[in-house]
Order: sequence, then C-alpha cells, then structure tokens
Amino acid sequence: MTIQLYDTVALKVDLPEYGLTTGEVGAVVMTYDGTAYEVEFVDDDGMTYGLHTLRAETVVALHRQGQALRTTAAA
Repeated sequence: MTIQLYDTVALKVDLPEYGLTTGEVGAVVMTYDGTAYEVEFVDDDGMTYGLHTLRAETVVALHRQGQALRTTAAA
C-alpha cells in the first residue's frame, strides 16, 4: 500500500534524535514523491510533540484517510 497524504503511520524504528520510538503513531501531512513523508505526532490533548521529515522505509501505513477502521460481519 502506497502511503498518501493524511494516512496514519507508525514508526518501524527508534529515532532517538527526535525522542521517538518504534510504534509511535503519526499522520502524514506532506509527501515527497514516496521517498519521504512529513509526519506529525500528536499527544492525547491534540498538541503536536513532533513534526519531522522521515524516510519512507522508517514508517508503515496503518490506516488510510476515508477507509473504515473495521468492517462489520454480515449476519
């Protein structure tokens, strides 16, 4: 799956230089030809604690904007 603008992503690696660890979740706010993404990390109060340009290989897509988080089973 290609990562697009506003997709939810998770870190695949620790980034100690930014104070971020594997598994932290952020939103893509800018894309750079699929080679890098500007990712915003927000706390539970909605305050940004990180906004960083990350290489594509350091993140994995979790959820696509407009896509249902889960499906319902037919009865």
